[in-house]
Order: sequence, then structure tokens, then C-alpha cells
Amino acid sequence: MKRKSLYILAGLLPVQIIVIGLLAEYPLFIENWYSRGIYPWISRFMRFPLGFLPFSLGDFLYAILVLMLLKWLIRRFKTRFRSPRKWIIDGLAALSVIYACFHLIWGFNYYRLPLHQALELDPDYTTEELIILSENLISRSNELHAELSADDSLAIEIPYSKKELFEQTILGYDHLSEEYPELTYKNPNLKRSLYSIPLTYMGFNGYLNPLTGEAQVNTQIVKFKIPTTASHEVGHQLGFAKENEANFIACLATMNHPDIYFRYSGHAFALRYSLNELYRRDKEKFEELKEKIRPGILANYREVDDFWLRHQNPFEPLFLATYNRYLMVNNQAEGMKSYSYVVALLVNYFAEEKNTGATGTGFY
Repeated sequence: MKRKSLYILAGLLPVQIIVIGLLAEYPLFIENWYSRGIYPWISRFMRFPLGFLPFSLGDFLYAILVLMLLKWLIRRFKTRFRSPRKWIIDGLAALSVIYACFHLIWGFNYYRLPLHQALELDPDYTTEELIILSENLISRSNELHAELSADDSLAIEIPYSKKELFEQTILGYDHLSEEYPELTYKNPNLKRSLYSIPLTYMGFNGYLNPLTGEAQVNTQIVKFKIPTTASHEVGHQLGFAKENEANFIACLATMNHPDIYFRYSGHAFALRYSLNELYRRDKEKFEELKEKIRPGILANYREVDDFWLRHQNPFEPLFLATYNRYLMVNNQAEGMKSYSYVVALLVNYFAEEKNTGATGTGFY
């Protein structure tokens, strides 16, 4: 590439940062023109050809990018970082292209309207409302566990293969789209991550590759977690970039799933978030409600916790801190703590559902 072009690309990086920062102040504009406008077409266009590949193209691209970076660094070390103006411009030009692609292909979804506004829900709730939600989730989770196991202390084992779990995830969105057409999932592109083992030691369940639009799942995790993890990543594909919002979408997809194992996984997932928030607000009530949960559900929770404990390592906090910073930069001010926002969505969504007698209020 000619040096003049590299200078132009490098100079466009700060311009992009300023323009995107200004656009981020207008979430309604982004909602209408990007998230509900051109993004669905971009996403489907990318999912259609890549969905037929039996492997993750995005994972291969990551490997190529890492190798290119290593090659670039080796060259810089060999030349002892001489001609800094040249390699700084090269680096800024590359960052400029990546930054533009990230936002155009998917990243603008971080700046869309908050989901509680789209659903016309109150983002706040009282402890009493949280207790009601927790009690309802305990009741339903217990019922589902009892249907799956006569032994109340037995952890539920999901009998499906990982391929079948992915197929069931897609089926869940087909079912959900009957109530919410906005969540229609055509041209599915849900894949096992080639980096599942490294992801495990980094502490991640899965991710969306923003450059290829592929939803990646860490298939090393406990099967009990795969339904909600896979549904979460599909939520990202559908344009819900924020982690808490993708978690809420995952709750809807699994809790309303035609398959009982998915419904169990989804209710237990929502219950854990609810209980964690209740523990922070009212420990005494938390202990009281915990006694009402079938031991087998708690055994599933321990199964997940034990899995992550077995894979703890000195580098995991660094990876999580880096990701936390990434969330903050991308319009999630509380970082990973913002995950608790899913409880607010659950409390007010089900309260609205009860008040209206409907199964949902629609997304837009």
C-alpha cells in the first residue's frame, strides 16, 4: 500500500473516534438506522455463506492476525525499532481499518437504545419485587427439576450431544420468533470455538466474532450451561451487544423453549442471577429462599462452579480485567458488574406480563 494511503488511514483513526463518540450520544438514531436498519441485513449477509462452513473462519482469522502481529514485532526488534515514524503510521493505519470494520459490521449495536426502553420497562425495582421473582423462579425451577428427576438431590444431566444442543438453540429462537418477530434467527451460524481450551483457562463461556459475525461457544464447559451460553451468543448476533441484554434474551429463548432441558437450564440461569442480587440486598431472605430450592438444582450450580475452580490460573484475572475494560469502553460503564442489569429486566418484564395477561409486550 502506498505511503500516502497509510497516512490517510492513520489520520482517519482519531476522526473515527470523534465521530463515533458523537453518534453514541444519539441512541435512537443508531437504533433506527443501524440496529434495526442496515445491521440485520449485514448480519444475514455474513451468516449465509459462513454458516455452511463446518469450522469457524473467524478463529482462523484471529490466528492469522496474531501471526502477522508476531511477524511485525520480530521485524521491529530486529531493526531495534528504527524509523519509528514509519512503523507507528503502519500500526495506526491497521488499527484504523480494524476500528472501522468492527463498528460497521457489529460494534454500533453497543450504542443502541437500552433494552428496557425498547421494552418500555422500568429499569428499577424494589426488594419486594425481587423476592417475588425469586420465589416464582424457585417454584418453576423445582417443578422442572421434578419432571426430569424423581431424586430431588440429583444434578440434571442433559442427554444431548453438543451438535444437538446447537440445533436445539436454533429451534428455541424459531419458537421465540412466533411471539417476537424481531428475534427471528435466519441463516444460523453457531459454532464450536477452536479455542475452547484456551477460553476455559481465560474464564469465558463463548464470544461473538465481530469481524465475521460467527457465534462461538466454548464446548469445554458443563453441558448444563451450553443452552444459555449458545442462546446468549445468538442474542449478540441479533444485535444485542451488551452482555446483560444478551443474557436477558438468552433467558427468553431458553425459558420459553419447547424442550424441557432447555427450559430447566434457562430457569436455573435466571434464578441464579436473581438469588445473587437478593444476597446483596437481603442475606436473611436469601438464606430462607435457598432452603426451598431442590438440592439437585444447587448440585448443578456446584457442578459449574467446580468446573471453573479446576481451571483457575494466575492469568485468568488479567484476561477478565481486560474484558471488563473492553465492556467499559463500549458503553457499559459498570463493566462486568452490569451483568446484574438482567435481573431488572426479568423483574419488570414478568411484572408487566402478569399485569397485562400477555406473553410479552413486543420489542419495539
